[in-house]
Amino acid sequence: MSLLSAARAAACIAAVSLMLPQARAENLRDVTYLLPAPPSLPAFAPWMIAQQKGYYAQEGLKINFVVGKGGADVAKQVGAGNAPLGGGVGDTPIIVRPNGVPVKAVAVLGGASLMHLAINRAAVPGGIPDLKGKTIGAMSYADTTYYALLGMLRANGLPKSAVDIQASGPSVWQLFAEQKIPALASVPEWTVSAQEAGVKVELIPADRYFKSMAQAILASDETIRKEPELIRKFVKATLRGLADISRDPAAATADYVKAVPAYQGREKYVESVLRLYNATVYQGQPRLGAIDPDRVATLQLFYLNEGIISRAVPLNDLFTNDFVPAKQ
Repeated sequence: MSLLSAARAAACIAAVSLMLPQARAENLRDVTYLLPAPPSLPAFAPWMIAQQKGYYAQEGLKINFVVGKGGADVAKQVGAGNAPLGGGVGDTPIIVRPNGVPVKAVAVLGGASLMHLAINRAAVPGGIPDLKGKTIGAMSYADTTYYALLGMLRANGLPKSAVDIQASGPSVWQLFAEQKIPALASVPEWTVSAQEAGVKVELIPADRYFKSMAQAILASDETIRKEPELIRKFVKATLRGLADISRDPAAATADYVKAVPAYQGREKYVESVLRLYNATVYQGQPRLGAIDPDRVATLQLFYLNEGIISRAVPLNDLFTNDFVPAKQ
């Protein structure tokens, strides 16, 4: 299986923490980081590699990864002060800030969208317009990948009523891999799994039509005000993990499998996923981790026009690049 249980993943991450020399570990600051999904997903490889290679420890931090219930839930927990930092996507503050959740994105891991549209070429020989009347899988109707799908469809002249979008939870990729649905609002893990199952996938990056965002590190207004050095250290260490993947996916795969031993024997799969992240998500950032203001502004306008948010907020309330290293 490509997607592992949260319990097994938690054990793997705990094992990484135990690798730290005891004397050194006693001097590290314990920090809770909320993940929006189980850490077993290769999507979180930058964080797991940073943990495995001691990048957080070098910054004086001992990171305890705790799983939340999606990016919006993580944002609410971070905004409420239940954790100093957490993960979502760059879109997340746009969605939650108008509802009074005081969080900002402090770094984004990639210059492109996390989501892409995966189409089974055998079922849909043409492009997006040929999806009219067909079924597209999505994780949920409240997920940013779903909103990106809507943006892609609209850019191709298709309202959501023109297709049958089925939200089937985290296992939706299996329907696509088993060729029960012809298209999927996908992420690299799911697409590689479908390819391994024999599906001939046409991959259409969301960025071609709709510029949603990659994964982001979120912090509350209070943490930004009171703990700027903590944020700076965490961002720096995490971006080092991202840089390792971008520089050498094969070596990063070896480090990732050490961090998450459940993937032993699945190195080929992991490397394929990391290479797809490099090609479709991580590229396009002149300054690693920096958030593009124009992209945020365009996204907020889309969410407002679609009625997903009730009002727009100042861009400075949604993100800051103050914690992204100038030199990397």
